[in-house]
Parts: sequence; C-alpha cells; structure tokens
Amino acid sequence: MENRNFDPTKEAWSLLEQFKKFAFKGNVVDLAVGVVIGTAFGKIVDSLVKSIIMPLLSVVLPANQGYQNWAWTIHGKSIPYGHFLAEVVNFLIVAAALFFFVVKFLGWLTRNRREEEASPTPPLTKDQMLLEQIRDLLKERVEAAPGEHP
Repeated sequence: MENRNFDPTKEAWSLLEQFKKFAFKGNVVDLAVGVVIGTAFGKIVDSLVKSIIMPLLSVVLPANQGYQNWAWTIHGKSIPYGHFLAEVVNFLIVAAALFFFVVKFLGWLTRNRREEEASPTPPLTKDQMLLEQIRDLLKERVEAAPGEHP
C-alpha cells in the first residue's frame, strides 16, 4: 500500500466538507428541529399528566395519598405502581395528541388540498378565450410557413 498520495491536510478538509454536507442537509436539520420540538412537547405533556391529570385522578379514585404513593403490598413487599400509572397516562396523552394532529388534522389538510386540486377549473373569461384564439391562430400561421420565422 502506497502512501505517496496521502496528504493529511487534504484528507482532513475533505472529511470536514463531507461532514458539513451531511450535517447541514435539509433532512438532518429538519430532524433536529423535530427532536427539539418533540422534547419540549414531551415536557409539556409530562407536566400536564403529573400536575393536573394524576392529581385529579387521585381525587376521583378513593385513596388516602397522592398517586405517587399508590402501591400494592404483597407478602410484606411494597410494589409502587403510581409512577408507572403516570407514565402510561402520559403515553396515552402523547399518542392521542399525535393521532389527532398527524392523522386527523394533517389528513384533513391534505384531503382539502386534494379536493381543491381535483376541483374543475372555472370557465374561461371572454378575455382568456380571445387570448387562446390568438395563440391558436399564431400557432397555425407558424406551422403553415415553417421556413419563415420573424
């Protein structure tokens, strides 16, 4: 294996250029923005579950303590299930929000766009019909005399 053509500086710059092309592609940047927004959305949903829904649930269901202290005791061993329950509710809320946003809302938008695209074009105005006639006459004239161009 020959190393005559190996230039470390050139290789480093080439590697840097390849990384720039990869890191700043539109898809990668879009993905990064999606992850950041998803993380923020997850924090909002987590706060909703822990601060509002689960405390309301602990008021409605008969219990002496908040949901965080809910536990089963089997043979003297405590099995806390309150946090797990909160995570399940958190997941269900995130799944429902994504379902309604992605499936219903975006589906509704794309369906409306498809319906607009599929709708018949409105009838031409008198000006548009005259312009079409002029275009067709000019086209016939050029086809009748192919050797003559202005």
